[in-house]
Amino acid sequence: RSRRIPAHAPRDAMAFSTATRSIASVHGLKTRATVTAKASRASVVVSASAADRPVWYPGKAPAAHLDGSLPGDYGFDPLSLSADPEMRKWMVQAELQHARWAMLGVAGIAIPEAIGRPNWLEAGTYTYWAPASTLFFIQMAMMNWAEVRRWQDMKNPGSVNEDPLFGYNKGDTNTDVGYPKGLFDKMNYAKDEKTLAELKLKEIKNGRLAMVAFLGVCAQTVLLPGVGPVEALKQHISNPGVVNVFSQ
Repeated sequence: RSRRIPAHAPRDAMAFSTATRSIASVHGLKTRATVTAKASRASVVVSASAADRPVWYPGKAPAAHLDGSLPGDYGFDPLSLSADPEMRKWMVQAELQHARWAMLGVAGIAIPEAIGRPNWLEAGTYTYWAPASTLFFIQMAMMNWAEVRRWQDMKNPGSVNEDPLFGYNKGDTNTDVGYPKGLFDKMNYAKDEKTLAELKLKEIKNGRLAMVAFLGVCAQTVLLPGVGPVEALKQHISNPGVVNVFSQ
């Protein structure tokens, strides 16, 4: 015997279907809202992590190939000169050496003038313990020896740790190129990795400042011929409104 379907059944089924779709829709909205909220939180966390890293210009994203692991790395490389890993190694060592020479150079310029010696432009006319030709030869020989060993260390880190003449640093396994220990750390300043990292950062910051300072010394020499940087600084301090870069 056939069963009779009530007339209101299609309406009930339609209502049930509509209610089911509404519930599913609401559930989908909740799910999407939850996913969006999680994504937003993740985005905030990532942004906060990126913001925690110091960069060379506030709000400027660091270069993609600079991850902040190098001493003094603030993500500055607008021309991508160090994008190649091998070139980056070379440039790191080049900057380090220029920074160290600049610190020595600026000190060698300022200190002699401050204690009454001739300024750095007149240093070549000063009488030393040996003729200029002899001093030049000694300097070239010593620099050649040091630079060749540094180049060998760059090619094969740790290969020149031991002094070939007196055997210093024998058994030293340090492979941190540019940062020799042993003979160059007699006071044991770099006693742990944290302290070493702090010293590396201080060195490169001071070195960069010294390079800028030397550029300033050269500019001052062009503007005030025959006047050393110490004397120029004294003149500026005594009358800054009159003696400055704009008045020359």
